[in-house]
Amino acid sequence: MTTTPSPLTSLRHAITSAETDPYTIATAAAGNANSNASHNTYLTLTTTESLHRAEQLPNLFADVQNRPPLYGIPISLKDCFDLAGTVTSCGSRYYQQLHPIAAKNSWVAQRLLDAGAIIPGKTHLNQLAYGITGENADYGDSLQPRDSTLLTGGSSSGAAASVQEGSALAAIGTDTGGSVRVPSALCGLAGYRASHGVSRGEERWFGAAHLAPSFDTLGLLFRDLRDGPALASAIYDIPSAPVPTQLRIGYVNDEFMQDCEPEVHSAFAAWKQHLRQHGATLTPINTAFWADSLEIFTSIQASEAAQLHRGHYQHFEPAIAERLTWGASITADQLQSLHHRLEVFRTQMSSLFQQADLLLVPFAPVSRLFAGKDQSHIRKAILRYTTPVSLAGLPAVTLAGEAINAPFGTGMQLIAAPMQDAALLAFAASLPIRHH
Repeated sequence: MTTTPSPLTSLRHAITSAETDPYTIATAAAGNANSNASHNTYLTLTTTESLHRAEQLPNLFADVQNRPPLYGIPISLKDCFDLAGTVTSCGSRYYQQLHPIAAKNSWVAQRLLDAGAIIPGKTHLNQLAYGITGENADYGDSLQPRDSTLLTGGSSSGAAASVQEGSALAAIGTDTGGSVRVPSALCGLAGYRASHGVSRGEERWFGAAHLAPSFDTLGLLFRDLRDGPALASAIYDIPSAPVPTQLRIGYVNDEFMQDCEPEVHSAFAAWKQHLRQHGATLTPINTAFWADSLEIFTSIQASEAAQLHRGHYQHFEPAIAERLTWGASITADQLQSLHHRLEVFRTQMSSLFQQADLLLVPFAPVSRLFAGKDQSHIRKAILRYTTPVSLAGLPAVTLAGEAINAPFGTGMQLIAAPMQDAALLAFAASLPIRHH
């Protein structure tokens, strides 16, 4: 295992020692933008604005000793967050034409700017962030920069592509049912899905488009687990925490993973071994009650999305329009019953954390989504793995397979109890893994 500095540490050092400067960094980022075969990492490029800002940064933050934590760092923004001077499309050409130019920055965009970051543009997503594959009928499917035969996964599809192609050091995503975890894992990246408690509230969702408020969370995609704590601190105010030791990690059993590809099984076994070597105690957990998660999640999600997009359904892709129409048909009584089941599910999830400090679960039964192939069956298969976390509002970190020489595209979710984000990020950052 090498001890090379992390990407964020390296770039910060290069800026501090005057080996590079924000304008040079922004120029290089712009040169890498949209370099995937589908040329659609970004739905809106803000190259002129980002280069101008990069020029101004030394004056904006003149005190060299006290520059903000993301000074000169390029970070992309998912196109469901407002950025002043641009239109927020939510991945829909209809909304691109309907929505006005944003007069103000979203809370997230403003946080990036206040932290000194450069925003190269607003990234591709599934329409309305309502999908898991990175496919989009309006803007084309998001292809991985490193392998054009593969989809990035979604809905934070352009977010993953921006980090993979090098136009951003990190990317802002959202995760409702897996939209940070899936693309980060499929693209060999690290990911962080925040606890509901970190993501909730009108302030943090200001200037951002919801999909399903009960489950929507903020997140990050980046290259190296060691950068997780610093990025989460700078953007989401997650405090730094000591690395927890002697952790008990619960893992799903073979029965739950009966639909997994061989590559996923081998990567799961390798990660379990790796975590044991790092001092953790691993024990299987009973996830029989997870069988209920898909129905609870998809029903409440569809109902909430239907309310938000009422009157516009026919302007979206047929599969999404169908989900929204179904969501609108769910009655108040049915919703009340679903929310009761949700509370029961959350109580059962809480009991798992009396037996274990963290949970280890694959993000999906597959490691590749091939471009141009029928993906209609895959959403349900993936959501079985991701929705238990979504229902309980838990924080999760993506552990990429390549980090321990497991197959590319395999990724694990390392999951903590609600609001244990700081300890989770600290532990993930401490793992001895292979760095690019």
